Amino acid sequence: FVLGEAEELLPVMLGIINEGKKNSLSRKDTLLQLTKLDGIYVPEFYNFIYKEDGTIQKIEAIAGAPAVVKKAVIKDFSKAYFPTDCIVPYTEAVHDRIMLEVMRGCTRGCRFCQAGMIYRPLRERDPKILVSQAIESIEKTGYEEISMVSLSTGDYSCIKGTLEELMEKFKDTGVGISLPSLRLDSFDVSMAEEVQKVRKSGLTFAPEAGTQRLRDVINKGVTEDDLLRTAEAVFRAGWSSIKLYFMIGLPTETYEDLDGIVDCTMKVLKLGSQLGKRGIKVTASASSFVPKPHTPFQWVGQDSMETLREKQEYLRSKLKDRRIKFQYHDVDASFLEAIFARGDRRLADLLEWAVNKGCTFDGWSEHLKFQTWMQGIEELGVDSEFYANRVFATNEILPWDHLSCGVTKDYMLQEYEKAVAVVTTVDCRESCGQCGVCPELGNPVIFKDKVN
Repeated sequence: FVLGEAEELLPVMLGIINEGKKNSLSRKDTLLQLTKLDGIYVPEFYNFIYKEDGTIQKIEAIAGAPAVVKKAVIKDFSKAYFPTDCIVPYTEAVHDRIMLEVMRGCTRGCRFCQAGMIYRPLRERDPKILVSQAIESIEKTGYEEISMVSLSTGDYSCIKGTLEELMEKFKDTGVGISLPSLRLDSFDVSMAEEVQKVRKSGLTFAPEAGTQRLRDVINKGVTEDDLLRTAEAVFRAGWSSIKLYFMIGLPTETYEDLDGIVDCTMKVLKLGSQLGKRGIKVTASASSFVPKPHTPFQWVGQDSMETLREKQEYLRSKLKDRRIKFQYHDVDASFLEAIFARGDRRLADLLEWAVNKGCTFDGWSEHLKFQTWMQGIEELGVDSEFYANRVFATNEILPWDHLSCGVTKDYMLQEYEKAVAVVTTVDCRESCGQCGVCPELGNPVIFKDKVN
């Protein structure tokens, strides 16, 4: 496995493998050569020793492999490989557009977000290079849309200048620009209006939780005022449809927090009505929280399936206005996700068993064979609650402790304790939180807001 960012690492790997073949090295010797590179994880070089209660007593590196595998990181993101001449399929694909990655990493520190932790440090791409890549990509592919992607595109320091430059370059071509992953506290309605000149669509925002207390627990860093101010600006600018993303089952959540989801949704709806919007539509989407490795919530157990269903039903009973569309995720799928998110190599037999039973496209809800998975869990004696619902002790060895994303376990624990105490952590652009990534894996790279 390659842990981290593979753009620079893959060519080096292939060179080592090629040399191994030329020199008739054994598979094991070639793998050992590869483990000298950051980011190479070979599971067979690590032994897991378990206690009687099923927790891990020791993870032991063998054959000269590193005790801890550090992820691979591209330090100069502007020079990272970007495919401007990618293959364009005849059939319509899910991402049927150019995906222009403006930056990698995030400084916000949301405690539930795995991507925000494992993609540190923040690295922005030079705006001049972005514009060049966009022009070349359009010329070579014929796509009619460019999506400026990142974990939080509104936080890209050059977003305004880059967007204006792209809109100017493509104003007579019919090429549209989209801005996904916009945060409430960094949303600029003038930017949204600019990109909608070519192709109009709805806007999506993620308050994540219904009360300020719970938003502080997860360190979301946005307020209800941010939500209402943004909603007002959006409605005044001509939009009549807004989608709000929430999570249920978050650590320390109560039914008061669920009432907060209802309250936030109703306030946005009422605001649109007060502003005289016709055909107003507010979509409230509630996904089930899944604790993930390498996050401050990796120790937290997921709510039981019964509890999650009760919470979904509670929200559905409260959000009955015909102008509100309530969406929620399949609890069965979220439960399986939690099992494998927090599981260890003992689940390999279950994976193989399930594939042999036809569980091959279960990531799509219409293909999920949940009862087959449950049959496998029962037949193989897998304790699903041990992985999905158990609260991990903060002093136990976790199944991924030998794999490092750069953020230290001590920092994760510190953030976990702050969450329980409802204490927030500021954006690390404002103040370094000493997470361990900088300067060991690289320092943040941030440009000024200009293109020329």
